[in-house]
Formats: sequence, C-alpha cells, structure tokens
Amino acid sequence: MANHKSALKRIRSSETKRLRNRYQHKTTRNAIKKLREADKKEAETLLPTVVSMLDKLAKRNIIHKNKAANLKSKLTKHVAALA
Repeated sequence: MANHKSALKRIRSSETKRLRNRYQHKTTRNAIKKLREADKKEAETLLPTVVSMLDKLAKRNIIHKNKAANLKSKLTKHVAALA
C-alpha cells in the first residue's frame, strides 16, 4: 500500500480514469457490432457516430490511432458494400 498522500490520490484517480476508458471502449465496440449487423439505411446513419467515437478514443490514447484508422476504413468499406 502507498505511504504518501499523493500516491494515494494517484491510485484513486487512475482507477477512475481506467473505469471511464473501459466504459468508452466497450460502448464503442458495441456500436461497431451494431453497425456491422445493421441494414444499409441504418448503417449509413450510424457510421458518422461510430467514426466520431473511434476518433475520440484515438485522441485520448485509449486505442492506437492506426487501429482507429483501420477500423474506420473497414467499416466504411462495409457500409459501401451493403445493398
């Protein structure tokens, strides 16, 4: 266990950040799954929100920027290929 006040505060704040990051990451993953299962019209409306979520995760270093770019590319191709 930590002995210093600052270390105790760091433990508390890191746990709060970890939970927030985990929640945002999981929410984005669920949105991606929903987008992949959607029909053409619904997918086209969902795509901008999912892309925005991915950009935010990349900006906050929750996921790597290249991973975000790859996911956006694959999802855009998927939506374009829907009939």
